[in-house]
Amino acid sequence: MVERLNDDGRAGIDAALVKRLIAVQFPQWSGLPVEPVVVDGWDNRTYRLGSGMTVRLPTAAGYAPAVEKEHRWLPVLAPALPVPIPPVLAMGEPGEGYPFRWSVRGWLAGDTARPDRIGDRAGFATSVAEFVLALQRIDATGGPAAGAHSFYRGTPPGHYDGETRRALAALAGRIDTRRAAAVWEAALAAGRRGAPLWFHGDIAGGNLLVRDGRLAAVIDFGTSGVGDPACDLVIAWTMFRGESRKAFRAAVGQGRGMWARARGWALWKALICLADDIDARPATAAEHRRVIGEVLDDHDEFG
Repeated sequence: MVERLNDDGRAGIDAALVKRLIAVQFPQWSGLPVEPVVVDGWDNRTYRLGSGMTVRLPTAAGYAPAVEKEHRWLPVLAPALPVPIPPVLAMGEPGEGYPFRWSVRGWLAGDTARPDRIGDRAGFATSVAEFVLALQRIDATGGPAAGAHSFYRGTPPGHYDGETRRALAALAGRIDTRRAAAVWEAALAAGRRGAPLWFHGDIAGGNLLVRDGRLAAVIDFGTSGVGDPACDLVIAWTMFRGESRKAFRAAVGQGRGMWARARGWALWKALICLADDIDARPATAAEHRRVIGEVLDDHDEFG
């Protein structure tokens, strides 16, 4: 894959800092090259360390709790999952002017999931569903209860009630806010019963790796925890369409209330993003509109 590497230095983090941290805390790896990855996230800066490792550094205090959480729990989750997740190698401490803990992980080969990189799309959707179900089956005893560390994924969608209603008010006359409000009210009303389950919190194309057109790995468990896994169904509308959505829905199962809450999660995110982008970024606004429309149609059909 030949692509331009991400610009170095975002959030005050660059390859020179990573080299200094490695040299001081893990001198056994100090001779290895450090380079920014091709596709980087927002919550963390990620660097290749040699050919077989990565270094991830949170970009702000709100993302820092994920480091210790993943260090503790990824090795617990990995044996029960159908595809690899990031292997934990080491956890670094603050130093060299950098204020947070950071992580060293094993490198997982693959490209981030995009439609043009996926072969059998219905089969891929089924594989994602199997991952979600395998995660839910893992014993959640003692796991990190959903809350601030998961950005409230895994909690009832009502945590974002204020944001959702402000976005609906801002978008009045520009989308069908009557239908959208009905979807949101249904999500709020669909309370969950039962023991908390493991969830990933950000099942999206950027966190799904593909190889030879198939699901090869799942990365970035920063928003993971135990609670309500409805948020893991949002990919039904953000990535899957047509036959792939049908395949995901059939394979993942889940009850009517779970799907109502999932629609709420998808709607909340699309509404607040659309409110920000509707005038400034027409291309991304169009995608948010698409997700909103498909969530509303889904509610009409299945709600």
